[in-house]
Amino acid sequence: MAETAAPSVDPWPVRRTFYVPYHDVDVLNHLNHAAYFPMMETLRCDYYLARSGLGDPARLDIIIAEATCRYLAPVPYGAELVGEVAPARPLGRTSFSLLYRFRRAPDGPTTARGRTVIVTYDYAANAKKAIRPDVRAAMDADLVDPASEGW
Repeated sequence: MAETAAPSVDPWPVRRTFYVPYHDVDVLNHLNHAAYFPMMETLRCDYYLARSGLGDPARLDIIIAEATCRYLAPVPYGAELVGEVAPARPLGRTSFSLLYRFRRAPDGPTTARGRTVIVTYDYAANAKKAIRPDVRAAMDADLVDPASEGW
């Protein structure tokens, strides 16, 4: 479904190409809206694992509080989408938002924008926790203005 993650053009720090498989299109030959959420999940792991140094998705210390997606243009079977992810300004103490944008490859129109609200979480204690200082510093360098992306 996707190539490996690659650095993006600033300010979007992570980019990945996704291919639209037949099973993700609806009867109108459009990418089904639900297919964007697994792509956002992949981008989120690409971004957060690199910034947190955890390396293994089984060690993730985050939990999703909210996920939304705005659909802007249809995408047909076989198309290539470029997905990008960046943290939104401002970061909270225990939570942050990631913004996602998708466009037709190579430089086509934006087809969707997504956002997730993420809480850093201690699964052993079953409680939220503060964003680690090293992770916060890494994300601070990548922040984008949500208003610039229509949020």
